[in-house]
Amino acid sequence: MFTPKDHHYMSLALRLAEKGKYTTHPNPRVGCIIVKDDKIIGEGFHVRAGEPHAEVNALQMAGSKAENATAYVTLEPCSHTGRTPPCATALINAGIKRVIAAMQDPNPLVAGSGLKMLEKEGIEIASGLLETQARKLNAGFIKRMEHGLPFVRVKLAMGLDGRTAMASGESMWITGSAARQDVQRLRAQSDAILTAKGTVMMDNPSLNVRLSAKELGIQGAIRQPVRVILDSDLSTPCNAKLFSLAGESWIFTNSQNTDKSHAKVQALKNAGAEVINMGLQGRLPLKLVLQELAKRQINEIHVEAGATLCGALLQEGLVDEIVVYMAPHIMGCNTRGLFDLPNIDKMQDRIDIKIQDIRAIGDDWRITAIPITQNK
Repeated sequence: MFTPKDHHYMSLALRLAEKGKYTTHPNPRVGCIIVKDDKIIGEGFHVRAGEPHAEVNALQMAGSKAENATAYVTLEPCSHTGRTPPCATALINAGIKRVIAAMQDPNPLVAGSGLKMLEKEGIEIASGLLETQARKLNAGFIKRMEHGLPFVRVKLAMGLDGRTAMASGESMWITGSAARQDVQRLRAQSDAILTAKGTVMMDNPSLNVRLSAKELGIQGAIRQPVRVILDSDLSTPCNAKLFSLAGESWIFTNSQNTDKSHAKVQALKNAGAEVINMGLQGRLPLKLVLQELAKRQINEIHVEAGATLCGALLQEGLVDEIVVYMAPHIMGCNTRGLFDLPNIDKMQDRIDIKIQDIRAIGDDWRITAIPITQNK
């Protein structure tokens, strides 16, 4: 159904969409190419929520030439009015003759209605061109819309023997500067960075993006991901470094309703944190926390934590991707592993993963894998 030229132009639209990787939160990353007589007459991508969508930017560039042209868009044009008017209406008014979408929009407010609106006006439509690539580009947005959960990426660093920290907890720095800069880009594309109170108390991390706009290749200010701390008993120190940095900090807790907890909540608020009490007993339920984050429009979570939280997320089938940086070190047997998985005693209980990519990052190796035994 699709020609080689269709594939070519959609590939270009996907490259455009990637330019919004660090800026579109909480909206999806979308690119659009408008072609007429086998020439590109308009192109655009969505930059930030509240600003024009990819189709509108491309139509603005095309001007009156858009009449009877073909639009290649990486996500179905929207059909509802949000912060901006419907893109389907803009395409209709411009006289576009044909619209090819990489995929339908999983947002219930659209979900095929944009394409139907175009078809009703006599515009030729098609969907599904390079859909796999399009879904990968917006894995977090799609998962939030389809499952009510964010996409969870766990980042870890280890020596050649699979160890991630010394027995004392010391772990700075296992990897080299190139790998650490690569992690900064993973942070920058995420909506939130998730950790546990133990990591905050042990390492006093910043958990922020420390690359410049120029280094990220974007215009305007850097969007700092929300820092999310799991702290069932409100042990996080109020003088933690991350509270003094730009960006929001959310603390999830199960703290009981006592004078002491009220005082600590107020102290944390004074430090700049938002405290979210789940109102439950004991350990925080990870899936409920993730569902709450999805309700708060968090698409993509970057996890930087110890073996306990990483192991619990993996054990509960809540991890979508694992990124491990392997450094050329031997750290010894009196050290800590990547995941705390106490319930795995037999080979049949092991968690299988599928390695997607292995590449050198400076002197280290980055391994990207997905768990294939999910229990969602």
